[in-house]
Amino acid sequence: MAGNDLGSLLGGLLGGGSQGGGSGNAGNILGALLGALGGNASAGGAGGANALEGLIGMLTKSGLLDQTQSWVGTGENKPVSGAQIAQALPDETLQKVAQDAGVSTQQAADDIARSLPEAVDKLTPAGEVPKGGSIEDLIRAQAL
Repeated sequence: MAGNDLGSLLGGLLGGGSQGGGSGNAGNILGALLGALGGNASAGGAGGANALEGLIGMLTKSGLLDQTQSWVGTGENKPVSGAQIAQALPDETLQKVAQDAGVSTQQAADDIARSLPEAVDKLTPAGEVPKGGSIEDLIRAQAL
């Protein structure tokens, strides 16, 4: 399944020099999230939008502008809480992510909050969100 491939790619991206054993689960959670958003992210935006652009747009519109800007930018990454993630994501998206990952919705939100800042930071090394392309292409481009 494509979500598993995406989870493996994200796990590898997050595993390079990060906090040991938890990176695989973080990759699976983020893979499930971006997979769930894949259709939704492009629906409201311009053609060629990727799931990362859609996710950042969704979080920004939900009041997490400062956090998302810090992740994309080149400075310190501001933290986000599981509760903020749960409020920002559509309920059905969070439920699907939790189901795909085999965890509760609260655990999924907490895991996303813990790993998303680092993942976005690594996927936007130039301080801006790459336009177009699939999320898999973005990950492969960064995992040198």
